[in-house]
Amino acid sequence: MKDPMNRHSMALRAANPTFEDGLACARYFDEAAEGFMRLVFGRRFEYIIATAFTQPDHDFSYQNVTIAERDNVIVGMTLAYTAEQHRRSSRQPLERAAGRFRLRVRIALILFAPLMRINDSITDGDFYLQSIAVDKALRVAGVGSVLLDSFEEQARANGSTRLSLDVSPDNEVARRFYERRGWNVESEWPKLWFIPSLSVRMTKLL
Repeated sequence: MKDPMNRHSMALRAANPTFEDGLACARYFDEAAEGFMRLVFGRRFEYIIATAFTQPDHDFSYQNVTIAERDNVIVGMTLAYTAEQHRRSSRQPLERAAGRFRLRVRIALILFAPLMRINDSITDGDFYLQSIAVDKALRVAGVGSVLLDSFEEQARANGSTRLSLDVSPDNEVARRFYERRGWNVESEWPKLWFIPSLSVRMTKLL
């Protein structure tokens, strides 16, 4: 049977520190975060993230991104890092990239700090998947599985002992996808009976 994804035409590569790669990834980051990037950084979110993307040592850096290409066209990506890499992360590249909109970005980062601090709970030894996104037309073609395979290989290569990610409690499709791959729900956030869960932490031992 013919492979629907045509894997021979697909390749994975490390992201390049270029504005072009950053622009494509900014759109994927926002899609994976269900519009959160646009909410935080405003209508110039693509430019701000793409500009910061070219710089090292922050969560949205090219250093943390793997890109999937099909016939030399970007069709998906993963953004992942360890707890140590996250602790070394700086917000300065994003603030510098915001330019004259820097104050707006600072205010937004303060307002949304409780949500963004979820990443601060990454356990030492974990390899954290902040984002995975695939072109809508290829979501049933296996690109996501190939990217997740690569993510797991990276985790083993850097000595991580567990995989972790956060997913929206309403995203049943994503949760089922991870569960089929051996992931389990570890916790929900916030842990308050009078506030509905905003995020579900899923993990997988290596």
